[in-house]
Amino acid sequence: MVNIEYLKIPKDRVGVTIGKNGKIKHQLEIITKTELKIDSETGNIAISSTDETEDPLAIWKARYMIKAIGRGFNPEIALRLDNEELILEIINLQDYVGKSKKALVRQKGRIIGKGGRTRQIMHDMLDVEISIYGKTVSLIGKIENVQMAKEAINMILEGSRQKSVYAYLEKMHDKLKREEFDEMIHGKVDERQYLREDLDSDIDYTDAEEDFNQNSLDEEYDDEPEEILSTEETIKAIIRETEEENRLKELEKQ
Repeated sequence: MVNIEYLKIPKDRVGVTIGKNGKIKHQLEIITKTELKIDSETGNIAISSTDETEDPLAIWKARYMIKAIGRGFNPEIALRLDNEELILEIINLQDYVGKSKKALVRQKGRIIGKGGRTRQIMHDMLDVEISIYGKTVSLIGKIENVQMAKEAINMILEGSRQKSVYAYLEKMHDKLKREEFDEMIHGKVDERQYLREDLDSDIDYTDAEEDFNQNSLDEEYDDEPEEILSTEETIKAIIRETEEENRLKELEKQ
C-alpha cells in the first residue's frame, strides 16, 4: 500500500529543494527511500512510499527535511535531520508581535544582532543551527540544546536586554559542557523519547523574508564595543560590565 503525505513550501524555496539537476531531490529520495513530486509553480509537494521503503517514519522524515529547507535552511543542514537525535523547532514570530511588520522586522533584527553577532553567539554556545525566514525562526539541534535556544529567543522577544541573554547563554553553555564531561566519565544516559509536534500548520508562512532596516538596527546597538572578540570573551566582558554597573549602584545607595 502506497502512503502519501502532502505539504507546501514557499515558492522561492522550491528551486533549493530540487537542487541543481535535481541533486537535492534525489538525495532526499535516496536517504528516505521515498518518492517526491514537486510542483514548481505552487510549491506543493507529494511524498509517497515506494517498494524500497522500510522505515515506517520515512515519509515523516522526508517531510521534516523538506520543511526545514522551506524554512530557509541550507539543504546540507536540513538533511542532518536523518539523525534521530536532532529535531526541528519552528517559532512563529507573529505569536509575539502580532501582524505589525515594523515590530516583526525589529524583533528579527534583535535575534540576528548587529553584524549577526547574537545569532552567531547562540549558535556557538549551544551548537544549534538557526534560520530566520519570513515570519519564523527555526532551530535544528539536539533536543536539550534546541530548548535552550528557544528560551533565549523567548527572552529576546519578551524584551530582555542582550546582556541578560548572553549571560543565560553562557550559563547554558557551561551546563552542556558539564553534561558532556559527565557523559565521558560515566557513559551516556538514555534520553527520554521526545514527542515531536506535528509540523502541520494553518498559518501562512509562504511569503518571502522582509529585509530588516540595518540602519535602525545599528542605532540600537551603537553602545556595543567595536572591538572584535571571541564569543566567550565577548560574553564575559558583558557580564563584567553588568557586575560593575550593579556595584556602582550599590555604592550610590550607601
